[in-house]
Amino acid sequence: MVCLSLSVVIITKNEEANLTRTLQSVAWADEIVIVDSGSTDRTREIAQSFHAKFFVEEWKRFAAQKNSALQKASGDWVLSLDADEEVAPALSEEIRQTLAANPSATGFWIPRKNFFLGRWIRHGGFYPDPKLRLFRRGAGQFEERLVHEDIRISGPTAQLHNHLLHHAYPTLESYLEHMNRYSSLGAEMAVAANRRAGFSFLDIVVRPRLTFFYNYFLRAGFLDGREGLLLHLYHANYVSWKYAKAWERSRKLQA
Repeated sequence: MVCLSLSVVIITKNEEANLTRTLQSVAWADEIVIVDSGSTDRTREIAQSFHAKFFVEEWKRFAAQKNSALQKASGDWVLSLDADEEVAPALSEEIRQTLAANPSATGFWIPRKNFFLGRWIRHGGFYPDPKLRLFRRGAGQFEERLVHEDIRISGPTAQLHNHLLHHAYPTLESYLEHMNRYSSLGAEMAVAANRRAGFSFLDIVVRPRLTFFYNYFLRAGFLDGREGLLLHLYHANYVSWKYAKAWERSRKLQA
């Protein structure tokens, strides 16, 4: 049997509410690497209780921070996680069996369950939400984007069947804070792509309503109950915020 080692890499800042759950789910890994950007809570203490290799670095934005963590991994394979994600027990076993078989694939897509206010959101485009997170060390890195950074892999990929669990938004406050931050980053990307963008009634007013209609009705988001309604309402607001902020930024650039 081939014995391939696995490194888990995570970036953190003030993740004491999530980190224990995440690290417990991967305590079986050969190595855990955490790159922290200046936590002031118990993040370091929790990481060290799981014997993680803990590094503190100035924030370099998402892709650069994650690539820094990748560079510190020493395993044959790497599993990249967010601090609010959990590896389901069935996925842990599937990963171990996959690596024991010395797979020909360079990377693996993993389906993800997203939870909103404690409910698994199964409709409206939020599932299966495949993520390319398991790959041979050195075969990929995160592309430089301000937000929604993806990993680029050189080589063939395959699909795992069991789940990552994404405990992203346990409260409405956490979701709104997250969307406010991400809409600012999305606006920055939009302005960089089109520095002369002006106020667009379509983007700021019409597009959010079409987004809600498409995801809530046509993609059956209504089947996720009250949580689904709130999620799609506020996601539509996020779309409006992003383009309104893009307009505001482009106006300042043209002043």
